[in-house]
Amino acid sequence: MKRRLGPAWLERAPDGSGWRARRGRVREGYFDEKRATVRMAEMIAEHDREERAIEAGERERRERGVSFREVAAEWLEYLRHERGAKPSTLNDYGYMLAEPGTPHRRGGGKSPGVLMAAFGDRPAAKIPTREVSAFLRALDKEGVSPRSVNKYRQVLSAIFNYACRVDTHGLPSNPVAGTTKRREPPAAVLDFYEPDEVETIASAAADGSHRGTQPANLSADEITWRAREDAQDGELFRLAAYTGLRLGELIVLRWEDVDLDARRTVVHRALSAGVEGPTKSWQARFLPLADPAAEALERLRVRGDYTSREDYVFCSRLGRRLDPSAVRRRFKAARDAAGLRALRFHALRHAAGSLIARHADARFVQEFLGHSRITTTERYMHAKARPEDLERVNLAFAHKHPTRQETSQTTR
Repeated sequence: MKRRLGPAWLERAPDGSGWRARRGRVREGYFDEKRATVRMAEMIAEHDREERAIEAGERERRERGVSFREVAAEWLEYLRHERGAKPSTLNDYGYMLAEPGTPHRRGGGKSPGVLMAAFGDRPAAKIPTREVSAFLRALDKEGVSPRSVNKYRQVLSAIFNYACRVDTHGLPSNPVAGTTKRREPPAAVLDFYEPDEVETIASAAADGSHRGTQPANLSADEITWRAREDAQDGELFRLAAYTGLRLGELIVLRWEDVDLDARRTVVHRALSAGVEGPTKSWQARFLPLADPAAEALERLRVRGDYTSREDYVFCSRLGRRLDPSAVRRRFKAARDAAGLRALRFHALRHAAGSLIARHADARFVQEFLGHSRITTTERYMHAKARPEDLERVNLAFAHKHPTRQETSQTTR
């Protein structure tokens, strides 16, 4: 062990032969041989105490076992560094595993911290299934929705699965496995905007209706910039509805990703919690551009600036990436200005999937929307009846089946 004590009370010998003790009283903070010897003994004693404390802590930890809090922290690091979880996913789990009273990153709220309040200090190996079930039932009684209860259950199960691995803590079993998954109500029927409604919203944005009353003293440059921003918003809403791109994919789309000659775009980036990274499914997809989508991009292409390969397709006045929250607010304002029913921005993606599903099979819709699981796509296949579905049922019920008497006469 080497530690610096401080400056020595020495001076160079006049003949240059080395160092010698300085004369006079040793100043505060300096060390002569005697002080250095005493201080060295003190530091050795301090080091011994620290080592004994560490050993005692490790011994106590081994005896009681690793706590749930420690395993949860390790699991988050595992997701971050080994699994490459998206920032938004890590934020969600981090919120669920926050300590009680932790301030929210935005606003004045605080985290309830129910998981840490219930299990944080408990040795992970000593948490029984009965205790986990009691925790989930307490959430039920508090009126927590079945979906949220299941999310807590899923996080607990993932943490204990991690702790059961032989390369982590080797817990003998997962106590969550014996608990009951709550029955969730069926997903709401998809509602979305038809193409004419999409155009109504885009037009409301493009003509500035969503801005409300404008100040009378705006400069000519400001009026021009606002008009360009409004037109861009309209095209963004169109592209969301005609391509099914997620908002996080739209706002990081660059011109190098767009091939207007081939009428297609490659989607391989997305924004998650303010960080650009891979798409939600971690896979790039090549997306064919329908005429309305290609025409929207062509109009953006001739805006005069920020159209080089590395530029964002949708950008601010300074060429910077748009803020997703601001885009959602402007969409809501344009929707309300257009007098349409209150659907979220994500309903534009639902529109793309549902409209494509009327004319394509499930596999094409899955690839078009970038779903990792076909079960997610199946919602769109039943959103609205396709023309051929109506033909099938009309054909089935238009035929007149023979009665029993007619059948009996025929067989005689």
